[in-house]
Amino acid sequence: HLDFSEQYYHFFHQHFQWMKSYQPMEKPGPSSILGVSQLKPGEEEGYRVAYNPEGTGCGAAMRSMCIGLKYPKPDQLLSLVAVAVETGRMTHPHPTGFLGAVASALFASYAVQRRPMTTWGLGLINEACPVARTIIQGRGFAVDETERDWGYFCDKWQWYLDLRGLSNGVGPLLWPPSYGPAERDEAYKSFSLSGWAGRSGHDAPMIALDALLGAGSDWEELMNRAAFHGGDSDSTAVIAACCWGLLYGTNGVPEGNYSNLEYRDRLERCAEQLYALSH
Repeated sequence: HLDFSEQYYHFFHQHFQWMKSYQPMEKPGPSSILGVSQLKPGEEEGYRVAYNPEGTGCGAAMRSMCIGLKYPKPDQLLSLVAVAVETGRMTHPHPTGFLGAVASALFASYAVQRRPMTTWGLGLINEACPVARTIIQGRGFAVDETERDWGYFCDKWQWYLDLRGLSNGVGPLLWPPSYGPAERDEAYKSFSLSGWAGRSGHDAPMIALDALLGAGSDWEELMNRAAFHGGDSDSTAVIAACCWGLLYGTNGVPEGNYSNLEYRDRLERCAEQLYALSH
């Protein structure tokens, strides 16, 4: 049983109050804002928010890689999925939204494990998603609504694996004969829920994985694929860059990309504490 203490609520309230001070283009998405407004600190199960059929966005996916760093080992899959599901549902109670949190957390843990990247998507739908479904059924909250809307996430991921020749987890990878910026923009739209590439919980990690598979250890190519496209590019880039950093560190990354980061000291301190917790 997970202990959702006051510390969880404090984190979410403070985090989003801070983010609301950003400029309009930098603030959290509508599902994140709505979800946080419904949290009830101090009340029993106050971390539950009403089921939202529009809560399909990528906000939960964007913030969940740290869960994979807390639970990086194969035998910690249950804990990883449980935490990703419940923290994801705080703001994105639709499965397309909170399963994105599962995907991002899982991919970060796979990067730590050095699991072959060609198996990541298959692990998501064959290993993690069934665990998530069992957790939802066991919690007894919004089960009917979640079951009703469950299929899209896994079906779209299976579609992607078929498209890339990864249904067997081995490959070989199948790429279009031409896959430059214009072609990627069209492809990413086909990944999406409604034409806005990377906006949703399923396709933000999907585009990130697509970029990781295509870029290998080349940082510039990763940015070309994950960060420079016509969709929700910051969301796809943050997931891809986290996993890439776990694999390759700062090798080949221009120093200007990390030397003067805002809140760098805070980030490094949190990273050290997270590493200590996970080890």
